[in-house]
Amino acid sequence: MNKVLLTGRLTRDPEMRALASGKHVTQFSVATTEYAGNGKERPEFHNIVTWDRLAEVCGRYLGKGQQVSIEGRIQTRTWDDEKGLRHWKTEIVATTVEMLSGRKKKDYAAESSADAIEAAAVAEAGSGDDAGSDEAPTVPADEPIAEALAA
Repeated sequence: MNKVLLTGRLTRDPEMRALASGKHVTQFSVATTEYAGNGKERPEFHNIVTWDRLAEVCGRYLGKGQQVSIEGRIQTRTWDDEKGLRHWKTEIVATTVEMLSGRKKKDYAAESSADAIEAAAVAEAGSGDDAGSDEAPTVPADEPIAEALAA
């Protein structure tokens, strides 16, 4: 049976690409730690590959430093380069990726700045003469729209 279970942290942001066939593939690496005793740790780095819908999800929601749990299988690819030298690459083809540490930090930053803009727009709309009105604030046609109102 060829089955792998890993829990570790992403060492870099995932790289997603679409193939000519229309399939998506995402590659990233995960660092795990082996405890060797006497307080010593030994890191191990694993190349991870995901396909299709899982690749799209990983490319969109995973980021460097996130903790993930991965289930998949080991695959070793071999190829010959233009000089005739043989190369090997061992990677984990993931069938399941579970996010253990939530969303990416930059997603939180984007969401909080969007919330701040929305709050500013609400405050600006409520501070005018029509504070009791449920209507959206109006802007004359010859006046540029404020950034907070455009959002």
